[in-house]
Amino acid sequence: MKQVPYAAPNFELHDANGATHQLSDYAGKWVVLYFYPKDDTPGCTIEACSLRDARDDIAALDAEIIGVSKDDASSHDKFKEKYTLNFTLLSDPDKTAMDAYGAWGKKQFGQEGVLRKTFIINPDGQVVKVYGRVTPLGHGSQIVNELRTLQGL
Repeated sequence: MKQVPYAAPNFELHDANGATHQLSDYAGKWVVLYFYPKDDTPGCTIEACSLRDARDDIAALDAEIIGVSKDDASSHDKFKEKYTLNFTLLSDPDKTAMDAYGAWGKKQFGQEGVLRKTFIINPDGQVVKVYGRVTPLGHGSQIVNELRTLQGL
């Protein structure tokens, strides 16, 4: 894993509506970029709902939440609607962003897949915090506390 801070790799991915999102679209803002294995699975749902519940506090800290998985737009739509998710979900079917961020690799038992990782990116486009092994429960409040620390609040 790289030593923070380092330049966050740019990405170009699509949301459920087909709109293109790039990291550069968020220049000047804090970004919470999290990678997760699959929509509507137990751990991913707990993590997404934790971030959903903390979203207002995260937004108050001038930060955007972006979730990334290999799932398609239809899956993201259903996941967002079912759990009232209030942040952007992007599809990375070719694993380009996952590879760039080191969020694809060997998992438990030697299988390859999406690694549950979260990156906090500052307004200058620098990765300033990496959570390499995310515990889904309480991750939202963990992010709020880290953003406050990073912002000196």
